[in-house]
Amino acid sequence: MSPYPGLFIAGTDTGVGKTRIACQILRQLREKGINAAGAKPIASGMQEMHGQWLNEDIQAIQEATERQFSLELVNQYRYEPYIAPHIAAMCRGEEIDVRVILDCFRRLAAQSDLVVVEGAGGLMTPLNETQTFLDLVELLKLPVVLVVAVRLGCINHALLSQRVLESAGIPLLAWVANYPAADMTRDIAVEESLASRLHAPLLGVVPWLSESVNTETLDLERLF
Repeated sequence: MSPYPGLFIAGTDTGVGKTRIACQILRQLREKGINAAGAKPIASGMQEMHGQWLNEDIQAIQEATERQFSLELVNQYRYEPYIAPHIAAMCRGEEIDVRVILDCFRRLAAQSDLVVVEGAGGLMTPLNETQTFLDLVELLKLPVVLVVAVRLGCINHALLSQRVLESAGIPLLAWVANYPAADMTRDIAVEESLASRLHAPLLGVVPWLSESVNTETLDLERLF
């Protein structure tokens, strides 16, 4: 079992497949008999679903979690426009408070074996005037699983993400090479360049799939 209370799923950018990987990890943990809870504290691009303000990411995480936790524990800040969280909060006249997120995380952790927390955007995406997602990860005291969308520029983005994690003393536990678009073909050279430079094991290479990831794709034994 993990020595950590959870995992933080970070991405090299927005739209890299963080939710897809977070849900796959949740499903595989469930198959192992681990009571894992999923969380996405901050989300934008909300719309009304089943009488609640949700987006596809939150809905997917809730569906991948065996036990149904309240929306308030899974997601604390939700915004209708699909824009950066701190700007969306500013437009509403509020500020994202990481203490609220920490409190909900602790409550989820008390009711589960492991909490899989998904971020939004990259690690340096601002949350408010002074804090970023990196600060939130540090506050939660979680190691990171980095989702890398294999495309032009991803090596730079991945190495920058690794550098900021190292500078903050946050463990990079593992990484995933993900192909998040239907027109993307596998690039072995880029994958090998990433593998030789990232100081963490590769959980798996995830090709484009129209539905969910295959249950055999991610090697979760490398996490624990």
